Amino acid sequence: QVQLVESGGGSVQAGGSLRLSCTTSGVTFNVYCMGWFRQGPGKEREWVALMNSLGATLYEDSVKGRFNVSQDNTEKVFYLQMNSLKPEDTAMYYCAADDYAGGYCYKGGHWKKGADDFGAWGRGTQVTVSS
Repeated sequence: QVQLVESGGGSVQAGGSLRLSCTTSGVTFNVYCMGWFRQGPGKEREWVALMNSLGATLYEDSVKGRFNVSQDNTEKVFYLQMNSLKPEDTAMYYCAADDYAGGYCYKGGHWKKGADDFGAWGRGTQVTVSS
């Protein structure tokens, strides 16, 4: 019932910006943990940014200060604004959602960052950053 559809990916030069969108259905942001993950060539899927049901956010160190997540509660869209893009940001980007424990994004007292902690996924959107 939960559906996530990513869009907004593309090819940009280093230093450029992109805004990814995750259009949702079956998701209520005030009870869901939302996340952006990425998977580069030959790499495992890794977390990028999280937003919990209270609006608190967490960013992976390499994107802190460059990326920002936000939500449009009316349109049910979850965004990832990416600025100052670097070639190492090249990856397939995925939106994820989970409603475990009220959507606080916590598990065992810590922010949950593993792909296995999220039950719903989109199909991804490709981001390519050239130097």
